[in-house]
Amino acid sequence: MNKTEIKGNWNEQKGKLKQKFAMLTDNDLMFEEGKKDEMFGRLQVKLGKTKEEIQEIIAAI
Repeated sequence: MNKTEIKGNWNEQKGKLKQKFAMLTDNDLMFEEGKKDEMFGRLQVKLGKTKEEIQEIIAAI
């Protein structure tokens, strides 16, 4: 899978996450290379869930 495919896949998942959790914004879901932990931290604060729970949610989408 190349970088373009990964980015396209993430954009699709972002849309589904925003449908499921209306309070999430594009900034909350901004994925930058090397800053994955920052994104998970933002999601943990916003959703009140653990990193593992968030990973499960994303995997289930």
